Amino acid sequence: MSGRNTLIRSLHDVGLAAWFGGSLMGAVGLNGAAKDEGATDTAGARIASSGWSKWAPVNAAAIGAHLFGGGGLLAVNAHRVAKQKGVAASTTAKTAVTAAALAATAYARVLGKKIELSSSSDPQDAEKAAQHPVDVDKARRQLACVQWAVPALTGCLVVLNALHGEQQRPFEQLHGMWEHARSVTPLIP
Repeated sequence: MSGRNTLIRSLHDVGLAAWFGGSLMGAVGLNGAAKDEGATDTAGARIASSGWSKWAPVNAAAIGAHLFGGGGLLAVNAHRVAKQKGVAASTTAKTAVTAAALAATAYARVLGKKIELSSSSDPQDAEKAAQHPVDVDKARRQLACVQWAVPALTGCLVVLNALHGEQQRPFEQLHGMWEHARSVTPLIP
């Protein structure tokens, strides 16, 4: 690497940290507190929905920062992706896991919004819920699963990020580029 990329690396890492940490805290702390403090399932759903709604803009900013930083890191490390053995594979894996985490996050938000509308006391929300009926019990079961998928997937991204850090060590770069050269030139022993 020819220079420092502190800003884009920070956006990438801090965004991922907030995405992972927020989803884990929400699944453990917020949902647990809502379950403990809600007198009924509907009251618990209202508490959880309120907390997740307040977190949504911060989560969106964190995801945006992570994606912007990730795109920047990909641009400045394109030569390594192309020339260093193993980097393209880990980058592809990281891209696939990021896509899955984004999908899980979006699906969790859709399910949460459905549950929020069905448990709201606001007449406008009740009208929207009536226009789009939903099996609330099924949505709650799905949401319970997908809310754990988000921290699991973003946790995998943390591990892949650590792998990328290891691949940037000078010896690893030299070794990886040598192995790449050997694989494209059969005459090199």
